Amino acid sequence: MPSKGRLRLLIIAIASLLFIPGLGAVHLFDWDEINFAEIAREMLVTGNWIQPRIDYLPFHEKPPLFIWMQALCMSLFGVGEFAARLPNAIAGIITLLVLHRIGSRVRGPLFGALWALAYAGSILPHLYFRSGIIDPWFNLFIFLGVDAVISCIREELPPATGHARRYALLAGLYLGLAVMTKGPVGLLIPGVAAVVFWIHSHFKRLAGWKSMGIAAGVFLITIGAWAAIDLIQHGPEFMVGFFWRQVAMLTTEDAGHGGFPGYHFVVLLVGCFPASAFTLRELIRPTLGQGATQDMHRSWMVILFWVVLILFSLVRTKIVHYSSMCYFPLTYLAAIQLEHAWRTREAIGWPRYVVGAIGGLIAVVFIAVPFIGKRISILEPLLAKDPFGQANLHADVQWTGLESLAGILLGGVLLCLLALNRRGRVRQALLVLFGGTAIFITTALYFFIDRIEGYSQRAAIEFYEARQGERCYVITKEFKSYAHLFYTRKPPVSDPRAHDEEWLLHGAIDRPVYVVCKITAVEEVSAIPTLREIGRKNGFVFFQRLP
Repeated sequence: MPSKGRLRLLIIAIASLLFIPGLGAVHLFDWDEINFAEIAREMLVTGNWIQPRIDYLPFHEKPPLFIWMQALCMSLFGVGEFAARLPNAIAGIITLLVLHRIGSRVRGPLFGALWALAYAGSILPHLYFRSGIIDPWFNLFIFLGVDAVISCIREELPPATGHARRYALLAGLYLGLAVMTKGPVGLLIPGVAAVVFWIHSHFKRLAGWKSMGIAAGVFLITIGAWAAIDLIQHGPEFMVGFFWRQVAMLTTEDAGHGGFPGYHFVVLLVGCFPASAFTLRELIRPTLGQGATQDMHRSWMVILFWVVLILFSLVRTKIVHYSSMCYFPLTYLAAIQLEHAWRTREAIGWPRYVVGAIGGLIAVVFIAVPFIGKRISILEPLLAKDPFGQANLHADVQWTGLESLAGILLGGVLLCLLALNRRGRVRQALLVLFGGTAIFITTALYFFIDRIEGYSQRAAIEFYEARQGERCYVITKEFKSYAHLFYTRKPPVSDPRAHDEEWLLHGAIDRPVYVVCKITAVEEVSAIPTLREIGRKNGFVFFQRLP
């Protein structure tokens, strides 16, 4: 192993190369990416950094910490995709360093390095660091808080070292930052995990009253400063709306975001390839010979994994990133298996078949898609009941066939894994598998993400961009979007009637109004007598109303 300092520099260099290049190469995607980026842009426009706003109206769904990060990046690098996604690239670098540090402390430097490798070399954990959504920072703060809780409990066991209060302070700080990033779920997840661990420990006291008081006090100070300023400046409206919105998200199913009960299990199994295969083995057949500290940490990781998976399987709204907190314990458990294989040089057992099945399916898809793209009309019968999807297929997206190199690369990685494993070169097999998957993700993004955007939203984005600088109103009809706000660079609203759709469609307007709808709603929108269709492209239809 390289020295600790050199290994950390190596992690920083590799993470920077994996996560930063190409952040601004493609438009932000609706909803979440554009939603948060627009809130950050409006912070810069209005100068109001305390209360998040969308379309210059109070936004009650999320607290502002992540938005502050985006706004700061936009103030440094300009409003755009790169600045909106840069905070998560930084989170990726810090996360890998954190995994190496904690893993080295708990089980040694080899484990820390393998844990970071497993995280960076798994699809969704890697991919999220190239996005503009909240979850990478949110999950990192929760995990740091959970680690501080574990350390606090350990320090209060005999022989106590006197560091418990320091860890209690860190636990309160990190969990407060988690709540400041996304809301009360940042406390709910570790809170439920702590209760389960308490039950698992036969109701033994986990921490002293002083430690719990310190953690609670720091937590309240962390979230209370922002909440107090908001209450003083704006009254209770934001906090009340924020609370009830969180309740609604946990108890109701958002339109278009439902799913079957096993949804998140499938997401983790496929999305966290290849680490998920090794995690399955560790859950089914735990690695023996661990010390007391390692056993406690492993118990927490298993509990945290199942708490998140079960909690969000029960929640009616099913969104991929809801279970993303599982990435930390999942890759921890996988790294235990990787460390065992590395030290013993034992051949990889049945997890290689799971890796081969999932990876082979992914490789086939990425090899086939470019050739299907060259004959895209063959997909139209599959979308017979989705006129918008059919219209998307008519986008001018060019496929050359070279895009299949991403799938071929992954297929080559799998073949190398099997060959090296058969020859007993297990260490090289693991490096090829996770390192090769990380390179596959980058290659797939390079070849595919721009083309996916070409089918899904580019026609609308280009229309919005063409309205930048024009004195006009732009709205969407019969579908929800934030793209028209961000990509028209909508200025502050001076006339409150601009938020009134009835006035925009039928009132005495002072500037042109542009209305965008999907082809599925074109009959209804066309029936509005004040609107005139001015074009349609790839499933989007554009209307204009002149003063």
